[in-house]
Amino acid sequence: MDRATLRGLIKGPIATVPTPFDDDFEVDYGRMHELTQQWVDEGLVKGTAVIKVAAAMGEGPMLSDEEWPALLRTTVQAANDKASIVCGLHYKDTKRTIEDAKQAQDLGAIGLQVCPPIFNLPSQDDLIDYYSDLSDAIDIGIMVYCTQWMPGGLVEVDTILRMKDIPQVASIKWSPPPGGNHEDMAQFSDIFSVIENGDSPARSHELGGNGYINLTAEAYPPHDLKMWGLLEQRQYTEAQALWDEINAPLREYSAKVDTRSGGQGRVKKGLSYLMGKPAGSSRPPSKPLNIKELDELREILVGFGWPVVN
Repeated sequence: MDRATLRGLIKGPIATVPTPFDDDFEVDYGRMHELTQQWVDEGLVKGTAVIKVAAAMGEGPMLSDEEWPALLRTTVQAANDKASIVCGLHYKDTKRTIEDAKQAQDLGAIGLQVCPPIFNLPSQDDLIDYYSDLSDAIDIGIMVYCTQWMPGGLVEVDTILRMKDIPQVASIKWSPPPGGNHEDMAQFSDIFSVIENGDSPARSHELGGNGYINLTAEAYPPHDLKMWGLLEQRQYTEAQALWDEINAPLREYSAKVDTRSGGQGRVKKGLSYLMGKPAGSSRPPSKPLNIKELDELREILVGFGWPVVN
């Protein structure tokens, strides 16, 4: 696929979906099939949203090299070509990333979210080589995940601009790095599908952004489809107000419960459970939300006016 086609597929709310586990912490592929069909039925479809599998918030780093391909296959089959499926590939060297990327391509992913190989502590030239070699090996899209808060994760603006010559780089998951600002993205938003990874989806869209990441898209798609509709209609004041109303309390809640136990999937799984899409617990050492934490989260969602089920 060419970059223009991929830009049209990697857009809207990016639903980083949880990996369902059973009571023995084994991947529940049947449940993943059911959840995927439910997400599609609720509007997370091509050209409007993305279903992102095995990323960090989806507990991808906790999956084995046998589990994540089976999870991706299940999701692609359940979506039945109605959704854009992106797979997370993180923290591996060039050789292993290419091996995984080819497998994800064969299984039907339209794109890959790929972090810098942080444990190699790459230079900016290393990053160009890394993504160039990956691009040469595949025909699907690459979403470059800028992780400047991690050693080795910074992707400088000049490096992003150099990626114009890397054909399969179609998207940049981005927030301003230290010393930068949102206006910097205007230098590359006409080239790539820029996905907001911070708290300013309205400003990002105004500068040419093409989507955003948050906690809620798969738990309650109607909220995020409304949010995306406001952005596409350029109703930026209303869109940012809606974002702040929902996202700020959830981020505050997440920061509080994370002091008891870590794990990027815990709050997402709590949200999904309360909204009628249970996906089991996170794998240890992460602990599930306890009854008190679930009650507090339920109260927050009821305050939003969301149709809480559990």
